[in-house]
Amino acid sequence: MKTTIKMWAEDDRPREKMQRIGSRALSDAEILAIIIGAGTRYLTAVELAQELLRKYNNDLRLLARQSLEDLRETPGIGLAKAVGIQAALELGKRKSELEPQRRLKVMTSKTSYRLFKPYLADLNHEEFYVLYLDHASYKIDLRLLSKGGTANTVVDGKILFREALMLRASQVVLAHNHPSGRLVPSERDITLTRSLTDFGKLVGIHVLDHLIISDNDYFSFSDKNTL
Repeated sequence: MKTTIKMWAEDDRPREKMQRIGSRALSDAEILAIIIGAGTRYLTAVELAQELLRKYNNDLRLLARQSLEDLRETPGIGLAKAVGIQAALELGKRKSELEPQRRLKVMTSKTSYRLFKPYLADLNHEEFYVLYLDHASYKIDLRLLSKGGTANTVVDGKILFREALMLRASQVVLAHNHPSGRLVPSERDITLTRSLTDFGKLVGIHVLDHLIISDNDYFSFSDKNTL
């Protein structure tokens, strides 16, 4: 006879366990099982969650990078379950983007990195963002400028600085990700940075830094004195 979660001791059931002692006590697989909702004919929801996590080396960052099609390659994960998993992971990412309700001053590359990371980590394609700052280095806005493929993305300086002028920004910090994880600027990255820096000088907007971001680290043109 197939074992179901309902047949487990109540203390071992993910939902009941969460109600009793809170979500922090649950394993990743138990939380994922709650999101999945139901198992298959042969696997409980927890076992299905464990199987899915094993496939991605128990790495939630790696799981977050998978497309709906990738997730559905795991037997028992249909479209509804895949959508639910992606939605939950996206919600977690958005939570990490929230800032205290105060003006944020950007004085170091580390501060910039913390702002960009929720947007640029865990992507399997390149995206380019711009952080707009006022004359005192306080954040005005952070916006996506362009999306690309796995190797590069197209950046239009006219759009970048038009937005800066509309926002009355005095400074900008640029950032894009390398899906490969390699934190070495390409010749294209170097050329683009110089071009945008020169463009900014023409319109009176200072390019403060350009970051290349991976899942766990970053490269700063400013820190390396290569702007």
